[in-house]
Amino acid sequence: MTHKNRWLIPPPITPEADAALAAFPPVLRQILFNRGYATDAAARAFLKAETPFDTNPFQMKGMDAAVERIRFALEHAEPIAIYGDYDVDGVTATALLVTALRAFNGNPSTGSGQVVREYIPNRFDEGYGLNNEALTALANDGVRLVITVDCGIRSPDEARHARDLGLDLVISDHHEPSGALPDALAVVNPKQDGDAYPEKYLAGVGIAYKIVEALASLPSFAGLLNLADLLDLVALGTVADLAPLTGENRSLVRGGLRQLRQTARQGLFSLANVAEIPIAKIGATHIGYMLGPRLNASGRLESALASYQLLTTTDVFQAGQLAQQLDVQNRQRQQLTREIQTQAEALAFDGQDDPLLLFAVHPEFNHGVVGLAASRLTETYYRPSIVGHYGEETTRCSCRSIPEFHITHALDECADLLVRHGGHAAAAGFTVRNENLDELVARLRSIATRELDGRDLRHTFVADAEVKLKDLSFDLLKSLDLLEPTGYGNPSPVFVTRGIKVQSSRPVGADGRHLKLALTDGRITFDSIGFRLGHLQPDLPPRVDVLFVLEVNEYNGNTRLQLNLKDIKPAGVAD
Repeated sequence: MTHKNRWLIPPPITPEADAALAAFPPVLRQILFNRGYATDAAARAFLKAETPFDTNPFQMKGMDAAVERIRFALEHAEPIAIYGDYDVDGVTATALLVTALRAFNGNPSTGSGQVVREYIPNRFDEGYGLNNEALTALANDGVRLVITVDCGIRSPDEARHARDLGLDLVISDHHEPSGALPDALAVVNPKQDGDAYPEKYLAGVGIAYKIVEALASLPSFAGLLNLADLLDLVALGTVADLAPLTGENRSLVRGGLRQLRQTARQGLFSLANVAEIPIAKIGATHIGYMLGPRLNASGRLESALASYQLLTTTDVFQAGQLAQQLDVQNRQRQQLTREIQTQAEALAFDGQDDPLLLFAVHPEFNHGVVGLAASRLTETYYRPSIVGHYGEETTRCSCRSIPEFHITHALDECADLLVRHGGHAAAAGFTVRNENLDELVARLRSIATRELDGRDLRHTFVADAEVKLKDLSFDLLKSLDLLEPTGYGNPSPVFVTRGIKVQSSRPVGADGRHLKLALTDGRITFDSIGFRLGHLQPDLPPRVDVLFVLEVNEYNGNTRLQLNLKDIKPAGVAD
């Protein structure tokens, strides 16, 4: 059994911090210290999910102008369109803002229908973000104000088109700006130059929530909406979009999980039911691995409107139908992802000997799943990966990357070749004309060589502490629950246990992709599951070191602790 990954375990807590954190259990002390909390006050504020700064939304640049224009539109019954994205962040942001503006007396009956309407582009027909055809259609339909959520920051041409149409445009987005901002009536994005808002990493739904928070503070709308009722949507979009669960996001998601556990949204209740999640115990992990993928499935295969309708319907029958539809689409998406990943892998390595950047495009690749295939390639090979659909005139790609390579900065260097692009450090998307594709690939490979050549590129797993099996208990797990919500930026506590015996092992799941183990130190035995580690089973040595997350497994009415394995290596092999 070979082992390529790197394990890092932080140094032990200092005596001073250990004394300062004496009120907490020893393992929790070490975890708090690892995450930068070395005093009792700082640790308690973190565990209570208190935001350590002023969260007044009017600190955001552009907020005053945005709120004033929205207020005027609502009070004068001007038709408003909320223009969202087709992923979970965009769909939840759209649902949140439509729901809130209708509550702010924005839903009177007019000749053209509802004053506040949603618009979510179709991934396959329209692509990501604002497009001129949609703006023209909205203007022709009487819309006067368009508010974007989770998109628009890199749409200067579309903003000019909106102005030419006589549309007022408010852009709210959390993606990285590039160059001059769009010429909109207002731009609300804490990442823009000159913005004073202290939380720079809100998701798109988080920024939509801040707009609603600002509106709710006005005398015109006071008392018309309970802001806490929107936090379930904020939690869904924030976790699914991999926004860091620190700072204000941590506080918002903590409140959102409370709201989810008592949700009044019939669609979410139905979706949790088909996903077999006990709604009263829902956590961030359930969003990331079970609810989020199902809400994303509609936009990946057809139209995201089904997910929007699920989040907003009050009809029990429709909610059940939509939840079943998303569940079926999610299974289809999983199968399609596996197929595209296999093809993309073959294309990426064709004629390439250990490439630093993986690139694969094909006319038959589904637009909606290429990002997931890129994620799997990056996860498997620890390389930035680009997978896309090769169309008649243009190629549209999704990118996933590693910490050593900022994919959006790399695309910025190639902007002259691109029709459009945008994203974050670890994920991005772009459209390129086919005649520029070869030059783009060559340039991106050159940038990858410049940034990555000679570096030790392999997965790094960071553990919080080394423990014995006897240290693992329900009491420990209860203390670890104080760290919730965990996820990106605030990961679940990870432990290492060394030199334990493999009592039994077997592959499980479709195609034996997962690994089921019984691990023992001779006195204590734990069941363990390693997702997507089934390929290790034939070569497991008698004794192993394991890196894992401690969790509860409930099955047939029995509740037991189990180890959720993240990595395995032969006992004694250097980290």
